[in-house]
Amino acid sequence: MARMKLDNYVVPAAPRLGFRGWLRWIWRQVTSMRVALILLLLLALASIPGSVLPQWPQNAANTREFMSRHEFWGPLLDRLGFLDVFGSAWFTAIYVLLFASLVGCIAPRAVHHWRELRRPVAATPRSLKRYDGAGPEATDVPVDDAVEAARTALRPRAGILGAITGYRVRVDRRDDGSVALAAETGHVRELGNLVFHASLVLLLLAVAYGTLFTYRGQAIVVEGRSFTNAVLAYDTYSSGKLFNPANLDPFTLRLDSLDAEFSDTGRPLHFQANVTFTDPGAEPVQTDISVNHPLDADGANVYLQGNGYAPVITVKDAAGEVAFSGPVVFLAKDAVYTSTGVIKVPDVSTGEQMGFKATLYPSFAEGPFAVGSVSPNPDNPVIEMLAYTGDLGLDAGVPQNVYTLDETHLSPVQDADGQPVTLRLALGEAVELPDGLGSVSFDALPRYGAFDLRSDPSLPWLLTAAILTLAGLATSLFASRRKVWIVARAEGGTTVVTGAAHAPAHDAGVGGVLERAMAAAVGRDVVEDAGEREEE
Repeated sequence: MARMKLDNYVVPAAPRLGFRGWLRWIWRQVTSMRVALILLLLLALASIPGSVLPQWPQNAANTREFMSRHEFWGPLLDRLGFLDVFGSAWFTAIYVLLFASLVGCIAPRAVHHWRELRRPVAATPRSLKRYDGAGPEATDVPVDDAVEAARTALRPRAGILGAITGYRVRVDRRDDGSVALAAETGHVRELGNLVFHASLVLLLLAVAYGTLFTYRGQAIVVEGRSFTNAVLAYDTYSSGKLFNPANLDPFTLRLDSLDAEFSDTGRPLHFQANVTFTDPGAEPVQTDISVNHPLDADGANVYLQGNGYAPVITVKDAAGEVAFSGPVVFLAKDAVYTSTGVIKVPDVSTGEQMGFKATLYPSFAEGPFAVGSVSPNPDNPVIEMLAYTGDLGLDAGVPQNVYTLDETHLSPVQDADGQPVTLRLALGEAVELPDGLGSVSFDALPRYGAFDLRSDPSLPWLLTAAILTLAGLATSLFASRRKVWIVARAEGGTTVVTGAAHAPAHDAGVGGVLERAMAAAVGRDVVEDAGEREEE
């Protein structure tokens, strides 16, 4: 080996690792248990921003609003990938490294465990004095019969399953004429470790599979109307990168009615959507969807996520022509379903476009200083509106929120005193707009249901991985390695049986196992104690 001289000391020059050496060192670091735990912690920490900050794939509107409110931090976080955490390069890197680390840990340990299972049981030690023992006990049972009885008591099993879960037994006839039995178990502990780590790999694979092939959509359906399972029919839709929207099953869901039950104090008690489900080529099926009881629609679950009112509004222009007619979804703002909505009327044959900002009071009540709703039930529904004329901005090609009204190019309709006009309509009532602009009528008050459809093919695998994780962890924590030895020898016409056992200090059940084997060998009865029950 080359040497370097440093002052008065001569030290050996370390060999260069080289490219292959560095790769081997990096692989050993990545596949170490320490690094695997660090990566698992990093994965958990990296998931926190995905649940705290708005994410582009889940809610683009909220993410866009977040960026507009935080002019510095928003774009910065977006460039760093914090607004699309689970699709970012750094999260993928942690994911892949953790996967490689777990596979690198499991593969050599699985090979080693397989070799341990195939390795013969070690012979009984020559001296059992340094172990916790029992006996010697004398019996009239022949030596061979005593050992066979002990072997039967230990319930040896054949095959790989027996090697894993039962006692593996070895019987040796010694030179001094004695017969020694060695039995061991506890390989299931290492099996639990392997199952635990393998289930983590399965969990990672299932998450990746679900991310690539899942799809989710939300749709609002008004009573009496239908929804078809197609991308264009969803209000919001997202899917995995490898999911083909052409694979959506074209079923139809019709909302026949929506039942909402409230207590006297207005507390919600029960919501149920009565629907008609129609699959192509099959007869329509009438069923219901309630909270926490989704509808299984060809592998996808349809959840009832919300409900509200969708008043049917008709707007006529100055010429008396119907410019708009249909249900308008109003969003509830409080517990008594005071709801707000926007009506946009771009197709006006005469004059300018019109827009309305409206508030619905399901159970209208007017006090000396304010108006409001006293109940979520539609006992006295009233709508108040503010009317606008001008340009709605729909022709600019910029997407607009259907629940907001852009007033940039709109002017409020005013009365003779120059004050904005507030229109108040009861159910079934129509009012005329000022200046001959037309009329507005409140025709009906159906409900709507907000449905969330989710299809995630990885859910069964995630459940399987979670169960295996718990089973493997419990096995590795509570299973222990045990060794039991029985030695029988003939002395003066009798058989003397000696036994010993070895197990970790926390394992109290091994004593009961040794006692049962000794009792079987000498032909006496044994009372099952707590130790035996624990061993079982």
